[in-house]
Amino acid sequence: MRIAVMAAGAVGGYFGARLAQAGHDVAFVARGRQLEALRTNGLRVASPLGDVHLPGVEVTDQPAEIGPVDLVLFGVKLWDTETAAEAAKPLLGAGTGVVSFQNGVVKDDILRQALGAGHVIGGVCYISATIAEPGLIRHSGRLQKLVFGEYDGTRSPRVLQFLEACADSGIDAEISDQIEQAIWEKFVFIVGLSGTTSLARSAVGPIRSHPQARAFLHDVLAEVVQVARAQGVPLPAGYADQRMAFVDQLAPDMTSSMFRDLEHGYRLEVDWLSGDVVERGARLGI
Repeated sequence: MRIAVMAAGAVGGYFGARLAQAGHDVAFVARGRQLEALRTNGLRVASPLGDVHLPGVEVTDQPAEIGPVDLVLFGVKLWDTETAAEAAKPLLGAGTGVVSFQNGVVKDDILRQALGAGHVIGGVCYISATIAEPGLIRHSGRLQKLVFGEYDGTRSPRVLQFLEACADSGIDAEISDQIEQAIWEKFVFIVGLSGTTSLARSAVGPIRSHPQARAFLHDVLAEVVQVARAQGVPLPAGYADQRMAFVDQLAPDMTSSMFRDLEHGYRLEVDWLSGDVVERGARLGI
């Protein structure tokens, strides 16, 4: 399977490295220091599930040099979605799938508008990974899961082929026939985790163990559930409680990518996470 990773950040770099290590034909799109590091020293992953070093990777900042592929793994920061989607057009052939593993729920709307609905596959990823330094992805914990599927619920050849590629590569993956709901389920969790860890400047352990902070986290989760249900996504009324049970299973030092961006002074995805909930809630009267 010919796969392009757009782009080689923490998520794209990790899963792209696993796929390439297993022998799949993977090309990476990168820029800046990450591009130079991949060209010079290759791609490295440090993980409790086993380290990876790919000394020679196909990498470029010009997607046209890669050309059409079977699948694009789309993982840029949310504010870069429109620009990256436009840049990704040379990667598209007639049947190319584009699966976004970004955090928001608006991501696929943007991709459909830019690339056409027929190319867009829904996707969700669960992983804690960071760029430790240019060319090095650090994976924390053992969770590394991809959920993806066609929006019409069919098990198309391209999603079946990608599922097989993930299995070959040691990636925990599954096809969902209700991918929109799966994306909203992740959205509930990530809005709660990113918002509270960033606001409190704290890992999740102290937040969930402090009664007032725990109640606040629960309320944030519940707000996202209300908005989802108002929009027609059939999340159960008690779904916030289910997500809190999931939070209680997390490592106490787990934070969020938004918290890490805040620590480093980087731009935040808050407008596409908490901000999107506020905008949808206002529009829906919640």
